[in-house]
Amino acid sequence: MPAVAATPLPNVQYSLTQWLDYLMHLHAKPIDMGLARVSQVAHKLDIVSLKPQTHRLVIAGTNGKGSNVALVSAIMQAAGYQVGCYTSPHLVRFNERSQINGKSLSDAQWIDAFVAVEKARGAVSLSFFEFTTLAAIWFFHQQPLDLVILEVGLGGRLDAVNAVDNTSCIITAIDLDHQAFLGDNREAIGFEKAGVMRPHQLCVCSDPQPPQSLLDHAQQLEVSLRCLGQNYSYHRADAGWFFYSSSKEPSQAAGQVLEFLPLPALLGDFQLQNAAGVLAWLDAQTDFEVSCDAIKIGLEQVKHPGRLQRLQLGQQDWLLDVAHNPQAAEQLAVWLQQDNAKHTTKPVAIFSALADKDIVGMINKVAPHVAQWILLDLRPEDRATDPVIMQQHLSDITTSQIADSAKQAIELAQAVAVDRVVVFGSFITVGAIMTELEQHG
Repeated sequence: MPAVAATPLPNVQYSLTQWLDYLMHLHAKPIDMGLARVSQVAHKLDIVSLKPQTHRLVIAGTNGKGSNVALVSAIMQAAGYQVGCYTSPHLVRFNERSQINGKSLSDAQWIDAFVAVEKARGAVSLSFFEFTTLAAIWFFHQQPLDLVILEVGLGGRLDAVNAVDNTSCIITAIDLDHQAFLGDNREAIGFEKAGVMRPHQLCVCSDPQPPQSLLDHAQQLEVSLRCLGQNYSYHRADAGWFFYSSSKEPSQAAGQVLEFLPLPALLGDFQLQNAAGVLAWLDAQTDFEVSCDAIKIGLEQVKHPGRLQRLQLGQQDWLLDVAHNPQAAEQLAVWLQQDNAKHTTKPVAIFSALADKDIVGMINKVAPHVAQWILLDLRPEDRATDPVIMQQHLSDITTSQIADSAKQAIELAQAVAVDRVVVFGSFITVGAIMTELEQHG
């Protein structure tokens, strides 16, 4: 087993910030795929097995994971259930990663969980993500929760979330991302996502064209698989939408037909695909009773910061989206095209992406719908891209400016005579701008 990195051990006086710094230097690799080390510690923490009264839902996929977590949580809370959610990465504050009934864990609660993992791991070295994932699951395991929702960080099969048992899973849209770890085609990536499935358990796949590798794995495990277009469907009608299930069409929940549903309070037509997958999960699971009224309330009240999130700054409308791969950028582009039809000018974009991402692919998707670009220098962040490189990609399309900080990027955007600003490219980009915007009130 790898030795613990030579770093000062935490003490009882450590603040959350000090703990996070300690965890950043605990393991040699920031990403170290595999379950051997994390499973060993999970067993010591006694969190691998399911609690009888708690349903553990895992959500995997390339895009849409966070939206699915938010939708499930909103609906289940509206139905009166106690819900814990674990997501990553965070936008502004680390505490955001774990929430109970929509409220982030406090510093003290996180520290309690860190202490538990630190005691259990012994000489086992854990990456930052592995350690914090175990801490979140351990904390939830101590609470009287009806539902725990765990978002996969990367892939599925070898992700730390997969070191514990789950009751069911949702697999969202699948596309190319993290190819260095997951493979360079949808079949390879689909197999990695399918790794969160459990024998004979429920899995909903909301990708309209699931990879054959995923279907084959589900058949091998005799999974109760429900796929978009085969076992359920949806369509939009005027200001609402309909959900249909093949087992009961139109589908029923608590004796009510799911028609004329309100649109999710999340921007973008693609959110209907996410919402339909969530309703397919609700339709097929057997642990909870959820009324149509609760579904409608959840759809109307769901919030998901950083996903086509609108903020107002002066006379400008700011749109923040964590799109960080071509598929997500295409969804953003569709929304921008629709929104541009209502305006006389195109928005200015604040953009920055990490070096291992398809930067050209993202730029090409969004460029036709943007007037000017401001490239944010994220260095010295790990994997940050030199903005000069991004500028070279844009040179044949349009002009661009480089901002050395989020503050300067905002100032440059405010100086442009446009009524809209779109921010995208990575969680770090959106988080940096969001943090600075908070200072503007």
